[in-house]
Amino acid sequence: MNRTTASVPIPTDDEGLALTREKFLTQENIEPDQVREAILASWWRSREFHVPADHIDSPYTGEQNLDTPLLRGATPVLERLGDQLEGQPISLIVTDPTGIVLTQRTGDRDLHRHLESVELAPGFSYGERFVGTNGIGTALEDGRPTHVFGHEHYAEHLENLACAGVPLHHPISGKMIGVVDLTCWRKDAGGLLVALARTAAEQIRQALLTHSDLRELVLFQAYLQACRRTTGIVMAFNKDIVMMNDLARQLLDPADQSILLGRANSELADARRATATITLSSGSKARMSCRRVNGYRDGDVAGGVLSVKMLGREEDMGGSLPMVPIFLPGVVGSSPPWLRCEHDIDESFERGEWLAVAGEAGTGKYTLVRGVHQRRNPTGRLHALDAARGTGWDDDLRRELIEDPADTLVIRHVDRLDEAGVRALRDQLAEVRANGGTKPWVVVTLPPEPEGDPALLMFFPRTVTVPPLRRHPEDLNDLVPLFLSRLSGEGQLACSPAALHLLMRADWPGNVTQLYRVLKQVTRTRRRGTIQPSDLPAEYHAVTRRPLNRVETVERDAIVRSLEDAGGNKVRAAKLLGISRATVYRKIHEYGIVTPTSE
Repeated sequence: MNRTTASVPIPTDDEGLALTREKFLTQENIEPDQVREAILASWWRSREFHVPADHIDSPYTGEQNLDTPLLRGATPVLERLGDQLEGQPISLIVTDPTGIVLTQRTGDRDLHRHLESVELAPGFSYGERFVGTNGIGTALEDGRPTHVFGHEHYAEHLENLACAGVPLHHPISGKMIGVVDLTCWRKDAGGLLVALARTAAEQIRQALLTHSDLRELVLFQAYLQACRRTTGIVMAFNKDIVMMNDLARQLLDPADQSILLGRANSELADARRATATITLSSGSKARMSCRRVNGYRDGDVAGGVLSVKMLGREEDMGGSLPMVPIFLPGVVGSSPPWLRCEHDIDESFERGEWLAVAGEAGTGKYTLVRGVHQRRNPTGRLHALDAARGTGWDDDLRRELIEDPADTLVIRHVDRLDEAGVRALRDQLAEVRANGGTKPWVVVTLPPEPEGDPALLMFFPRTVTVPPLRRHPEDLNDLVPLFLSRLSGEGQLACSPAALHLLMRADWPGNVTQLYRVLKQVTRTRRRGTIQPSDLPAEYHAVTRRPLNRVETVERDAIVRSLEDAGGNKVRAAKLLGISRATVYRKIHEYGIVTPTSE
């Protein structure tokens, strides 16, 4: 359960790893299993950054300001750990979020001299773009704990070292503020080096929490409450920090974020609460509601919290009534982005113009086209070809387009065609156009932001982009009942508001297809009645800011289940887990766990 005690596999074949690195540097082919995936990805980045492999060329930025919140909070921890490591061949290093070394404490004189010779010293940057693969820079690039041993380093002067870096996140805002790194001789490296670095990072985080301003704690609490009440955009701010949820980062570019924060500051200077409709830099309109958050003391202001609802582009709104839903068989959803797709595809069918439909996998591209076909031509034939299948492509294509055309033909995964396949499709589309036939209505599906063959795309004068599910989570109100009726029978299984709220908070990288798989998994154990939060997989009780490794996933799931068993009571959950209440609170924040209502 305690991830700080987990050991890390250490590369043992130094000679083989050195040969693999040499092959990579000389641009020879290497097998993926010869080096860890994370290291190989870092090597490629190092090559793209043009990092020299035969020497260290780290820029020196001069003496750093050591009077920062990070170092003020971390100094007691660093001094205590430094005393424990005195006389040991290990170095404790803290950097800022760009990789510039702030402090370096080394318990061994020979190691200290070597680190200075490779410029791993205060004032020098160990960002990946300057030094290549290393525990500091690679941890910053990947945003997660990283260990780099021996010949895994990109620069040859580091190959006799081992290092483990762990990103430091501010305990209130979650912002990355630096890295804590442990470096030792490669021959002395053990499997617990990363665990020790994690422990140091956690102790620093706890120290920062102790030193945090009370205003930040009050504001953070108000921010969390706002996030739990809505599935929309939420931001919190004061003069020192800004917090925002994932939806704000996805839907708002930095310019729009600045517009909203500036307007909220202005509104809250005159009133405790305010609402306003503003036009963003993209041309979209947004409805903003903001409120002032009071501090602990009378008259003290901790900051402000605002929630935002996107209203669409000004030219799309036109001051007219909202877009009217159209009935498409087998298709549900009423959000403006989804309705826009329905209308655009239906309009293309009515005009008889061939169409490209773009979007992430699982967003419902084929479902929309099929719904429009069934609405417009319910007795007509709809066929689909998968361009990714490859074999027999030319014959199938000619049959479907020319010899025995259906009324509607959907060609999926056109982006996966090779050059010959694209040429065959282009030629046969031209033949159909030359013959002047009225069918088929041809639709191709593409990934988002497609970069297809320009000559091929000329046959499709319009592209409709289907939004990912995370951009219209309100449509889960319609999707979940539809899928449950398919999986369990009409009216036999429903979803509680609490469970639906958790589903709406999820990121859904697999979109509607992933939602269906999750509900199918739920119906294996719950076939009648009402789905409760406890019926959902543990990952849907949390909103994490980063990918979790296997140990973290197990830890998160254990905390979620213990909270459910304890009815949301964190003290009882801590006892069930055998850990402290403070640790439970910290993990809930770290993993973004939505706690059930306590009894």
